[in-house]
Amino acid sequence: MTEVFRLSGAGNDFLALVEPDAPPTAAQIRAWCRRGVSLGADGVFLLSREAAPATVRMDYFNSDGGAADLCINGTRCAAQLAFQLGWSERQVRVRTGAGTLLARQLSAGEIELEVPPPDGPPRAVELVLASGPITTLGGWALQVGVPHAVIPWDADLADCPVAALGPPVRRHAEFPEGANADFVRWPTPHEMEIRTFERGVEAETLACGTGVLAAVAVGVAQGHLTLPVKARTKGGFLLTVGGEVDVASGVVRGWSLAGDARVLSCAETFDGAEAELPDPPERR
Repeated sequence: MTEVFRLSGAGNDFLALVEPDAPPTAAQIRAWCRRGVSLGADGVFLLSREAAPATVRMDYFNSDGGAADLCINGTRCAAQLAFQLGWSERQVRVRTGAGTLLARQLSAGEIELEVPPPDGPPRAVELVLASGPITTLGGWALQVGVPHAVIPWDADLADCPVAALGPPVRRHAEFPEGANADFVRWPTPHEMEIRTFERGVEAETLACGTGVLAAVAVGVAQGHLTLPVKARTKGGFLLTVGGEVDVASGVVRGWSLAGDARVLSCAETFDGAEAELPDPPERR
């Protein structure tokens, strides 16, 4: 049996192992994360204490079993779990594959994370799609821990065919490593709506922290947004993106992202949670 914590951050749900004797295999992660037939989650992270005071390490894995350098909502949940375990109070540093990030507990259910800026300015792209209801999409490419394609959607975002457009954008040749596909709408200078098809999950998720940051960075660069910004996720939660814009250069410094992050439960799994499973029909 394995002790597993379940957490949610603005709709992203995660399974967490605390200082396990050995890391799970990719096959175990894939089995645990399959919805309907196992525990179900967007990803798994491992949490352990570091020698430095008020510092923890998080190793993150997508639901396909592959490691990822950064998951912002996962990092915020890791911080909340560290507080729940009594490893730190109100503030903790979380060491990730993308560097060490400072997290603060705003309330019992809210965590703010100081996040790294995007790796350079957004790059305009025109994506010709081999499949899907639309053949060409204009947008921007940028890296926020992981690659992102930010696609503006001027109509009602609820009508955006994310399930059809997400896969060809995610696998487009413009992104050799693949990319998260973020479909966004900027209704006012301080508001944003977003839906994301996530690489590694291979489906639309209820939230994506790095996607929110990527889309806000594009919105600020294109003059659509002014910080702070309230970003509404597919799950209905609001995530607040803050930062300070250098008037002379227009560069945003001191990025932060705050919002929902909760520890939901702790349970022990049985062998059935790790049973070898057939591939779903869409992956055969």
